[in-house]
Amino acid sequence: MSEPVPPPDGFTIGHWTDSEGVTGCTVILAPPGTRGGVDVRGGGTGTRETDAVGPLTGTAEVTAVMLTGGSAYGLSAADGAMRWLEEHDRGYSTPSGLVPIVPAAVIYDLAEGDPKARPGPDSGYAACEAAREGVPERGRVGAGTGAAVGKILGRSHAAPGGVGYAAARTGRGDLVAALAVANAFGDVIGPDGNVLAGARGDDGEIVPTAATLAAMEAAPDPARVEDRNTTLVCVMTDASLTKPACTRVARMASAGVARAVSPVYSDVDGDVVFCLASGPADEPADRFAGIAIGTLAAELTAQAIRDAVTVR
Repeated sequence: MSEPVPPPDGFTIGHWTDSEGVTGCTVILAPPGTRGGVDVRGGGTGTRETDAVGPLTGTAEVTAVMLTGGSAYGLSAADGAMRWLEEHDRGYSTPSGLVPIVPAAVIYDLAEGDPKARPGPDSGYAACEAAREGVPERGRVGAGTGAAVGKILGRSHAAPGGVGYAAARTGRGDLVAALAVANAFGDVIGPDGNVLAGARGDDGEIVPTAATLAAMEAAPDPARVEDRNTTLVCVMTDASLTKPACTRVARMASAGVARAVSPVYSDVDGDVVFCLASGPADEPADRFAGIAIGTLAAELTAQAIRDAVTVR
């Protein structure tokens, strides 16, 4: 399999990984002037500053995105990213100085390793220090260290999740990349509709989550089922998208989550998709370019989620 295409110029990605505590965080550092949008679909999200990048707010840019383990505790990793960004003179310009805008979203991984091992400010800072250009490290690293998918029979029967990545260009030459953290309640589904990663019974056979739920006559034993799950995605592009267009692309990319995860957007999933666009903001908006980017972003999102459970 060939190496994926690197992210657009100026985007750097860094991981902080706690292999003993089985948790971590991943930061996406954006070029100056990058616009952002977000689409929140899950019923159990843990987020920070997603409102700041909404299409109706006045915030002009996004400095970085933090994806992290540790459940709500892990949101503090964004504090470390803000400290690093301030030290490096990166942020949103205000009359009294730069303020880094760092929206964040979490996965629940407290049941995988040490529940007291959570990413914090120093972890977020270290992830920024580790950020590099090029194809990011994938698999059980960063925010995907403690991830698992297919938890209908409990985490002990689930499959490992992780961080995945995919990228490609549109016919117009715009580069689009997607970074995903797969920690879903449901299974990861391949392009052929078969389960790539999901719950396995005591005999080792795949137990498809959707079919199992449909056949159940009563709710599963809550003591066996992990009820905190999430798929997180960050789409990056060098296209000239407006801030509202970034939100529309994030919404279109959410279709890729639905293609690769089943069931999806449930009450026990915290699914969130970000979109960052670094192209010149003063270029005329091209709505059909946005449609092409959103269409490709959905396909790349599905590929990145599948990559997260297959790359090792």
